[in-house]
Amino acid sequence: MITLNDYLYSGDTLLKILLQYATDLRLHGAETGNELDEIHANFLLSMRDLLLHNEFLTAQSQKIRDFYKYLADLYPFLAFTFKGRIKSLIRTEEKFNGYIVESIYDYYLEHGTYPDLEYIKKRVSRFHDLIAYRIVISLPECHLKPGQDKEEQEIRYLFDIANQLPNFLSERQFTPQPAGIVEKEKSPLLSPYVRDFYRDYVTNSKNIGYRSLHITFYDNSASCFAEVQLRTKDMDDFAEIGRANHESYEKRQSQNRARRAAIPVGECLYFDEAYERLQLLQNLDLSELNVNMFAAANNYLINDGCGLFRGRMILPYEHLSRFQSDIVD
Repeated sequence: MITLNDYLYSGDTLLKILLQYATDLRLHGAETGNELDEIHANFLLSMRDLLLHNEFLTAQSQKIRDFYKYLADLYPFLAFTFKGRIKSLIRTEEKFNGYIVESIYDYYLEHGTYPDLEYIKKRVSRFHDLIAYRIVISLPECHLKPGQDKEEQEIRYLFDIANQLPNFLSERQFTPQPAGIVEKEKSPLLSPYVRDFYRDYVTNSKNIGYRSLHITFYDNSASCFAEVQLRTKDMDDFAEIGRANHESYEKRQSQNRARRAAIPVGECLYFDEAYERLQLLQNLDLSELNVNMFAAANNYLINDGCGLFRGRMILPYEHLSRFQSDIVD
């Protein structure tokens, strides 16, 4: 079986790894009859094209920057950061194989049999966050009026910003995409005009406590998808350095073991190979890897200069609250 792990020890560049892995996947798929390998290879090559021909990112990130300027004028009392990234190769490979494992497992539990290729292809096609931007806001405590709750006020501003984002980017050749999921409820703070575009993990927090608003756009000028996440600083801290970071890994491991136990080995080639690739990646010792421009002392101390493990930065921008002592109405 061909896995990404096979290419991480030779000192090659990220682009060479993508090309070799995709090429070998196609050959492997032809030999084994795994038609998903062709789809997988095409996806990896599209990622390579994104990294090679990324001139459009300058124009795209400028439009996101325009929203930053708009917010800086509209909310001078808020502090916030705008960040953009291209998803790392390891995270991308994990997510792609995770979609395959999850879709086959869910279908098997419901129907007692395995889905056809077209069903799996539709599930994998949900992968729209190779490019993603994050907006994180904070209301400095010096701007709170007596009796006001900081979290409540920040969430109110967060949804206010969320209501304005789709129209702002629509005027700049971005088309918001329907969320495509049915949630228990969505916040009444979301405008009816934008509600169907958002995945509301603030109102419907995930089991590990992760909270955020997610929305996907299609950039018509660049012909690609981009996701935008909106969080308060507390939500971002929880996701990046809090329990969500570690517990999400433990939860994924537990879920994957349960899925493997439910699907007999040898009955579904698509599941077997995606599961094996996923497990190998999740148990990597990063300190042993030899990829050009990447180094790690262990799985926590990492210097990623190529976007192998951590996303490649597109747009870092910070806005500090303009008023440091005045209470803003």
